[in-house]
Amino acid sequence: MSPLHSYRRLFGLTGPAYVVVAFVARLPLAMSQLGALLLVAGTTGSYGAGGASAGALAVANAMGAPVWGGWADRFGQRRVVVIQSLAGAGGLVALLLVVHSSLPWGWSAVASAVAGLFLPQVGPLARVRWRPITERTGRPQPGLVETAFSYEGAADEASFVLGPALIGLGVSIASPTTALAAAAVLLAIFGTWFALHGTAALAHAVTRRATVGPSHLLTGALLVLCASQFVIGTVFGSVQTGTTVLATNVGAPGLTGYFHALLGVGSVVAGLGMTGLPPTWPLPSRLGWFAVALLLLGLPLLLVDSLGLLAPVLLVLGLTIAPYMITTFTVGERITPPSRTGAAMTLLAAATGLGYAVGAAVAGRLADWGGHTPAYAVTLAAGALAVLLSWAGHGTLARALRGTREPAQRHPGGSPARD
Repeated sequence: MSPLHSYRRLFGLTGPAYVVVAFVARLPLAMSQLGALLLVAGTTGSYGAGGASAGALAVANAMGAPVWGGWADRFGQRRVVVIQSLAGAGGLVALLLVVHSSLPWGWSAVASAVAGLFLPQVGPLARVRWRPITERTGRPQPGLVETAFSYEGAADEASFVLGPALIGLGVSIASPTTALAAAAVLLAIFGTWFALHGTAALAHAVTRRATVGPSHLLTGALLVLCASQFVIGTVFGSVQTGTTVLATNVGAPGLTGYFHALLGVGSVVAGLGMTGLPPTWPLPSRLGWFAVALLLLGLPLLLVDSLGLLAPVLLVLGLTIAPYMITTFTVGERITPPSRTGAAMTLLAAATGLGYAVGAAVAGRLADWGGHTPAYAVTLAAGALAVLLSWAGHGTLARALRGTREPAQRHPGGSPARD
């Protein structure tokens, strides 16, 4: 079956409205991190302050996401995500008020953290809905679940293409204040719409039926996946900071969002093509080789000294991002009890946010000292760590996948594929 036909079957189960709403609802999170960085850095003149504020938003979001995800498993996404959407929008408005007051920049970091605590992780929660959506046809459709996860990985990356681009557009034609205010409006409208969509009730019904089964969440395999997502978050944070510094140094800070979006363009293309990978290629091996590609394709960042050179480097580097993340989330969904899927998906997203915070903060400090190249060196260090983690954890992931709720991957002749 071609990837295009698989996506047509998948979207036919929900209709186009849900797909659009679920995509737009995840944009505010993608916008808020860069928006906070540019807003605070612009008012204080310090990349360290901007990176710390963006990092505070990401850390708070990382800390809150698994809690909100657990509550969504227990009480349903409708109630939980409505609260998050409205409170998160209010938090972003509060950040704008603090930044434009006479308070020290540290209070901006506090306000960023408050906003981040409430911002919903729409992408992970959307992943939770796809298995119930596919199974309401009356029969399990594991192939469509894989297609759904490929789409969600590409959608997440697309949001981190469009989100920074919208911030860049807002900065170019108005100001960081306008751009961040737009994020608050989008969250209040589309986040609430996503929360109230009928697929939320469908997912909650399946979760309630599954509570009689095993519910252990924190396994060794899931911790390996969290560490893997932490690394990819570090890549995001350091690349965004390095790109901000380079664009500002050449007198074009408004281009930051556009250039950072190039990382996501390649990622979206690669993510949508994931359905074309052979099913006999075991997931742990995929993760390892995608990590190797991440490291190798990141090396040219150390040689970049202009925006013209940066563009193709980011575009090519992005080809590794979505495949890496899709693999971790797919494994996470398979090895987690159905009653804890929301908590597991948001935990992986939280690890990504925490990695972003560390990457942005460390790269920001190094950038204050030596410019964009030391910031990009953080990206390379994260790539090296990804390689170590993926291959060291290969056996743990392979063992966890045996006997999971998905049927074993098989060779054409019918024998199980070896992990």
